[in-house]
Amino acid sequence: MSKKIERVQAGEKVFDWLLLLFSIGLLFEAYRIDGGLLANSAGSFPMGLALVMLAASAAILASHRYKRRDPRIRSAFHEFQVFLSEHFKIHIVVFTVVAVLYLAAINWASFYISTAVFLAAMFIYFRQGKVVSSLIITAAAIAVIYVLFTMVFRVYLP
Repeated sequence: MSKKIERVQAGEKVFDWLLLLFSIGLLFEAYRIDGGLLANSAGSFPMGLALVMLAASAAILASHRYKRRDPRIRSAFHEFQVFLSEHFKIHIVVFTVVAVLYLAAINWASFYISTAVFLAAMFIYFRQGKVVSSLIITAAAIAVIYVLFTMVFRVYLP
């Protein structure tokens, strides 16, 4: 019986290392919170979460140690191209760009207007042009948000 060699996706090992580095950075920042090492301090919870994340990322990295990349991938540049084509499909890029524009729009337009425009644009885009029903869903979502946050929770939204 031959043992089947497990494959990693393009860019997965790089992501594993970046996750480990991010976990170390998070641990360092959690330690900088006042009293990070004391059990009842403000930094104890972030330190615990950072330690769990560090342990998980180390375990993931160790589990991927014997996995190999797809033999069709010829070089690091080709792996980068495969990674981009698999993980940055057009609908993901469109949503990301519109979400960043939405976050910027909240500063100069009200929360409700920018949220309504964002939701309407995304519903119309992802529902492939069904404008009327998308606008109805957007209006209902904005009404629910308004009732919950303004009337029930009495929270000011920018």
